[in-house]
Amino acid sequence: MTQTPNSDVVSHGIRVRAAAQPVPERSDPESDTYEFVYRVTITNEGSTSARLLERHWVILDADNGRQDVRGPGVVGEQPYLAPGESYEYMSRCPLTTPWGTMEGSYTFERDDGSRFEAAVGRFFLVSAKYAQPRAGS
Repeated sequence: MTQTPNSDVVSHGIRVRAAAQPVPERSDPESDTYEFVYRVTITNEGSTSARLLERHWVILDADNGRQDVRGPGVVGEQPYLAPGESYEYMSRCPLTTPWGTMEGSYTFERDDGSRFEAAVGRFFLVSAKYAQPRAGS
């Protein structure tokens, strides 16, 4: 999977890396349907363990339409990360425009019950049409 454009953010000792790519075979520009897959790698670079409880995504399309997606865990899981451990998953995002952005946060809980937000930096969803290099570039 293509790793750029991407985001790489560390907050509260949790590093979140994200990258997306288009899925042309599941997209239909005639119907304003564009499908993207994204990969997220979460690494606990801190000194204490934490469990991912919830996610919040802010998805913007090319027309500045906004979707907020909230829910428990990621892909049906609530991974527990000890210091030095990583968790990786892939998911998908449909849009009605050929490009957009995603960003958000994960709510984590430490063993002592304290909670914090780990940021997911903005990354881009760009259809294959727009991802091609231009002549002369």
